[in-house]
Amino acid sequence: MSVPPTASTHRPLLLGWREWAALPDLGLTLIKAKVDTGARTSTLHAFYIDPFDRHGAPWVRFGIHPLRGRTDVVVHAEEPVIDRRQVSDSGGHREQRYVILTRLTLGGSTWPIELGLSNRETMLFRMLLGRTAFAGRALVDPGRSFLTGRQSRPARHYGRD
Repeated sequence: MSVPPTASTHRPLLLGWREWAALPDLGLTLIKAKVDTGARTSTLHAFYIDPFDRHGAPWVRFGIHPLRGRTDVVVHAEEPVIDRRQVSDSGGHREQRYVILTRLTLGGSTWPIELGLSNRETMLFRMLLGRTAFAGRALVDPGRSFLTGRQSRPARHYGRD
């Protein structure tokens, strides 16, 4: 009889300081994420954010440029809002952010994470993976990168070679 994996019996995922990830519920098959143990929350770049109500519940419609420097590649998404939070960035600036719940795929595993939406146009990474997203699931080696691998070039995932 086999024992199902638990927090005490499974081997944690090993992450580098940057990784290729996917957000399948949002149609993002490949996005480069900065793994940031100093950040509590995870953030996804959204160049527009449009809140609306659906059947009396708060939702948000947003657009993502998943590839840095490529405004011609756009993914649009709509998701229910689970919260609005005041978040401080690394420079100490406070911003009210919409928070959604979505699935993250990393290293062959998929699990739900909370994700704040913010315009990260000037940042090097379109996604910041904060420590609550991988707590109890992964360890980070800050001296290494892309330890979970990548299936193919990012442009292929968005209709370009």
